[in-house]
Amino acid sequence: MRHNQKMRKQEDRTHHSGQYAKGTKMADQGQCKRANAAKKLQRWVNLYAPYLGAAVRVTHVSDDFHNVEVEMPLRFYNRNYVGTHFGGSLYSMCDPFYMLMLINILGPDYIVWDKAAAIRFKKPGKGLVRASFHLSEETIAGIRAAAEVQPKVEPEFHVLIKDTEGNTIAEVDKLLYVKKKPASQKR
Repeated sequence: MRHNQKMRKQEDRTHHSGQYAKGTKMADQGQCKRANAAKKLQRWVNLYAPYLGAAVRVTHVSDDFHNVEVEMPLRFYNRNYVGTHFGGSLYSMCDPFYMLMLINILGPDYIVWDKAAAIRFKKPGKGLVRASFHLSEETIAGIRAAAEVQPKVEPEFHVLIKDTEGNTIAEVDKLLYVKKKPASQKR
């Protein structure tokens, strides 16, 4: 009798720990999928021909897509006539990231497009330059909430391109278009 009670207790512990492990495993799989998607996006962008040609490199994409870091060294093939960073390359290093971040964060129930952009050059770029992109939970929640009640949302973002000393080389403004898909278009 005593042996049977011990066996039942052992089975209960195994059963409960198995349930816990399964739940943890499922959460880990979701995190792993997002992390893999972030790494896949980073690899894809780094192998994208226009970025290879401009020497633009994505150095970090957070697993939740809330943060992206990009850099571009000065090379003979991305210099302008006067020997500084070509303005088109400076802009291109900032072009798709807020759109790509929101597409991955909002998911397939939303349409996200770049709509407009402006760049202001502040200082000649002569070495390695970097840009950081960040989307806070509050910003994302605001976009989602607005998309629920408005036919379209046009969030604006501001990005600074800086050199290694922290000097601002250029400022980029991005205007995006976000729309929640009608129920008939959802997957």
